[in-house]
Amino acid sequence: MCGIAGMLSATADFTKEASLIESISESLKMRGPDERGEFTKPYISLIHRRLCVIDPEGGKQPMTFGKYTIAYNGEIYNTDEVRRELIAKGHSFNTHCDTEVVLKAYAQWKEGCCEKLNGIFAFAVWDDGERELFLCRDRIGVKPLYYAHRGGTFAFASRIKSLLLIPRITAEVDENGLNEIFMLGPAKPVGSAVFRDIKELPPAAYMKVKNGRAEIKNYWKLEAKPFDETEEECLRHTKELVSDAITRQLVSDAPLCTFLSGGLDSSIISKIAADSYRGQGRTLNTYSVDYVDNDKYFKTSLFQPNKDSDYIDLISGAIGSRHSNIVLENTAVAQALADSTFARNLPGFTDVDSSLLLFCREVKKEQTVALSGECADEIFGGYPWYHNKEILFEETFPWSRSTAVRQSILRDGLLKNGEEFAHAEYLKTVKKTSCLETDGKTDRRMREMFVLNLDWFMQTLLVRKDVMSMESSLEVRVPFCDYRIVEYAYNMPWSIKAYGGREKGILRKAFENDLPDEIVWRKKSPYPKTHNPVYFAEVCKMARAALADGSTPLPEMLNMSKINELMQNPDALSVPWYGQLMRGPQVLAYIVQIYLWIKDCGVVFV
Repeated sequence: MCGIAGMLSATADFTKEASLIESISESLKMRGPDERGEFTKPYISLIHRRLCVIDPEGGKQPMTFGKYTIAYNGEIYNTDEVRRELIAKGHSFNTHCDTEVVLKAYAQWKEGCCEKLNGIFAFAVWDDGERELFLCRDRIGVKPLYYAHRGGTFAFASRIKSLLLIPRITAEVDENGLNEIFMLGPAKPVGSAVFRDIKELPPAAYMKVKNGRAEIKNYWKLEAKPFDETEEECLRHTKELVSDAITRQLVSDAPLCTFLSGGLDSSIISKIAADSYRGQGRTLNTYSVDYVDNDKYFKTSLFQPNKDSDYIDLISGAIGSRHSNIVLENTAVAQALADSTFARNLPGFTDVDSSLLLFCREVKKEQTVALSGECADEIFGGYPWYHNKEILFEETFPWSRSTAVRQSILRDGLLKNGEEFAHAEYLKTVKKTSCLETDGKTDRRMREMFVLNLDWFMQTLLVRKDVMSMESSLEVRVPFCDYRIVEYAYNMPWSIKAYGGREKGILRKAFENDLPDEIVWRKKSPYPKTHNPVYFAEVCKMARAALADGSTPLPEMLNMSKINELMQNPDALSVPWYGQLMRGPQVLAYIVQIYLWIKDCGVVFV
């Protein structure tokens, strides 16, 4: 994995902007600590930072072939197939890295190359003959790509902060951005980056930039299709797709491990990886995360019915992995809210972010690549909101069902149309859902829920996993995001997907003979969060300091009586702020992150 950036202008001379190019490169260093490269002409500059995973010697970037030069971030999991097809077209290869395959795929098929690639990627190709820049992002949106177009300069980067280094690109946030932060956050609409000057290239989209004009097109979308398989055929097909996706993602020239929570998704990945390693005479390393004294303070809930620690040893023993449990200090998790905010360049998922950042830093001491179980819940119906009919048919985001709890912490009148803003974003997503005329009420709604989760909740988790891992110079792959699995699951009838009336029922049944029963039929439990009051006390301390700083407008935006109430009683919120994990302590942490974001990025509200 890598960090990429670039600038294009008809009037600037980038050969005279060495200092700016250096600053942008340094801002991407954690994403690519191993190598640095630039391709610069007066009118174009491509910047690359590399984390060496495959073909360390041959994969140097930017890479040039004829009139084309690429800056690429990602992994292609069907590299061999695409390479063979290109060889049949007359191409030859000097490396075994996927960068050369992507570059020559673009030279052969232009924008048609996007549909050829199965992987996680964001890349830019400069055509020096046509003076055209081509940008592309993977179908699911695993790898980030932001862009801005100001003052005659078009720029792109893997990080928002890299763009803010460029003159004339400002850190201004208007009312829309405020609504995104307070009414939707930590989620954000597809294509948004909250800042007024900066956008995000949407997943499954490409962009062409030429003569100062930019054009964006989608090259993939979910389409409803009839499902003609029997239940038995579906079980076999599901297992084949998931197993193939995991196996493809085990390729690495650097040390590789898996994250193992003791839940179904990470156990499936770790089982397949462990079997593959055993066949090579190797032992798989697995890693889990916990917090000091978490067993002492853990409380069961609808969203978190049991502890991961009760199951990790069971599955690790069953697959024969060499397991490490990383235990985080609660004060450190609170203090890492700063680094996680600086990494994301936006307020984020609070301690869910900061704990992952600390976890990845520890894993990085021994590994370079990891596989993780994100996104199975979104595509196979794992969350409670898929199964609770009262929530299922509500006309709202199921992980953030009301804006009332959000409005309660704001000063009266700060966001007059917050509820309407959030609901409009919900409706925009639902309206684009592809359905069949034959879909019944439940299957139609499940398609809507699928798209809502894909575009919103899943994107929040993918940004989190990419940013926190890459900030640690650790590449994390997410096999359940293979677009073939996503397409297949989208058209799977709910009666089959929820096999046996269970969340992720089809996935459980497909792998029931590969894992211990206690793992296969375990009730879903989310990413572990800290329940220790030490964390809450530290967050309160940080929040008080942030709100006492008069150099930001944040205190004037908030309902201080409600904030003080939360500090006195972390259970004062009647419903979660977001998802399953953001409650009272996390709302205070989110306020801390907003403060840190304003200070770090120099945010100006307009």
